[in-house]
Amino acid sequence: MARLFDAYIMVDWSAAAKPTLGANSIWIGILAKDARLKLQFKAVNIDTRLKARAFLEDMVAKLTRRGDRVLLGFDFPLGYPAGTAKALGLDLSTRAPWEAMHAHLSSKLKDKADNSNARYAIAAGMNYAISKGPYPFWGAPARDVVSTLASTKPDFTGQPLPELRLAESNLRDRKLGQPKSVWQLAYTGSVGSQSLTGIPHVHALREAWPNARIWPFETGTGELTEDDLQGVEVVMAEIYPSLVKAKAEKGETLDEVQVREIARHYSQLDEKGLLGSMFSTGKSLDEGKIEQIQAEEGWILGL
Repeated sequence: MARLFDAYIMVDWSAAAKPTLGANSIWIGILAKDARLKLQFKAVNIDTRLKARAFLEDMVAKLTRRGDRVLLGFDFPLGYPAGTAKALGLDLSTRAPWEAMHAHLSSKLKDKADNSNARYAIAAGMNYAISKGPYPFWGAPARDVVSTLASTKPDFTGQPLPELRLAESNLRDRKLGQPKSVWQLAYTGSVGSQSLTGIPHVHALREAWPNARIWPFETGTGELTEDDLQGVEVVMAEIYPSLVKAKAEKGETLDEVQVREIARHYSQLDEKGLLGSMFSTGKSLDEGKIEQIQAEEGWILGL
């Protein structure tokens, strides 16, 4: 059975506020064919988000020019809990909630060349739009705490937006991990700042690539087939590298190992004809939940 993809690029993102290399910085793993058409892996460590996006644009252009179809994974949520776009008052008359949210974040958050941005102020502004108080975003360092953004978690009981997306709840229920909420911006294991800083770059890449699709928002929630991918050069997806066991050897960072192992994992599934089924979301969920996954929340590839 033919592969769905020819190359697999996995991105371990970082919300660092200054140029950073090594652990907890941006690592990009590329598993692609060499001159002998054999898959070879290499990892690249990049110190700023703007440079990382430029690298991805260049690398994907080289691969697609030679006819490769690329699976591009990002290790942060590509969506927010259902109801977020509406709670923010975004215009949903012509855009799906996920698309409105991507455009909104892209218009607000602008990374500078030194990797700095105003993400805490932006989160505080969104909290004001949603609740007029410190909900739902939280986790600000002391210097960024204001009346609409606290360092500690708010009480989500009875609130209109849940703490977790369906994907995080599913991971926890199945004991596959303890993912943090997309609302948490800082402290151990947090991923909220990665989404705030990452989604604008995903949006920019999607705008630059007319033949790209973001899963599951633009591809559907069922098994992905070759027919579904006719004319598609790039599929961008949310990944959760901890789904695959990875152990760093001497001289390696865990981030580097994780992008390598998750890239190999998807490649091996693809070789066996099993990767397409990994794009089917929430098999045990009811139709309403599947709808909110595709409309706004997103899902994790292989969950």
